[in-house]
Amino acid sequence: MTNLKLTRFAPTPSGFLHLGNVYSFIVTYHLSKKHQAKILLRIDDLDRERVKNRYIEDIFDTLNFLELPYDLGPKNLKDFKSSFSQSERMGQYAKALEILRQSKLLFACDCSRKKVEKMHPKGYYTGFCRNRKLPFDQNETSWRLKADMHQDISFKDLNEGHIVGKLPGILTDFIVRKKDGLPAYQLTSVVDDLYFGVDLVVRGKDLFGSTLAQVFLSEHLGPNAFAQNTFYHHYLLQDPNNQKLSKSAGATSIQFMRKSGKKKEDIYMMIGEWLGVKERIKSLEEFGRYV
Repeated sequence: MTNLKLTRFAPTPSGFLHLGNVYSFIVTYHLSKKHQAKILLRIDDLDRERVKNRYIEDIFDTLNFLELPYDLGPKNLKDFKSSFSQSERMGQYAKALEILRQSKLLFACDCSRKKVEKMHPKGYYTGFCRNRKLPFDQNETSWRLKADMHQDISFKDLNEGHIVGKLPGILTDFIVRKKDGLPAYQLTSVVDDLYFGVDLVVRGKDLFGSTLAQVFLSEHLGPNAFAQNTFYHHYLLQDPNNQKLSKSAGATSIQFMRKSGKKKEDIYMMIGEWLGVKERIKSLEEFGRYV
């Protein structure tokens, strides 16, 4: 079995953690044990409109309540703000953006989301601004990376070995710097994983396209080992109606369940039931045989 060094649990504090987030941590925990990797808690907090301190605090409260352990990262809100916030790594993101800009791989785009949706029936970006040569410092412009759906991108999957895929249409010419001047998710995720030395990336199957985008992006950031990382895409936890869980669905948040009197064991049992496991699972360790 391959030994790996570091994986991460990387929630975005744009809502209270729900059962799906906990399941992702469960998978991450057991894979880290199998491959002798440590776990980093990496909180993505650059979405200024949606990130709230109470959601950051909820991450620590939930992990403590469910006794979900990690090895590296912040222990509380104060520790996070002082040492681990993504704002501490703005210089790293700026360097990455400058490498892409100097390589002539970026272009400025002033298209609104509504305009993009109107130009393609599925909301794919059509390359409208690729040749307009808009100034990079123009107000209300994002920076896009020249990337299309036709290039083969390969990576190593923990279960399936070598995988070759193409970018999904929704990620054509994806954004690396937003209109507010802040780096976008695909770029910060790559830079952060490189910064901390992550070599096992665990995420849901809904982010398979992001894996392809990030591997593609990393190959244009100068010498780095991101494309040699190992990836694992787990199934998404769904409710009894086969609906994907979201942070807007408050009834599946751990905070709501705690206020309703649910105990740690109740939450683990619910996750097990929704996974279709016949036995009653009451602890983190008991999930090991199902990961």
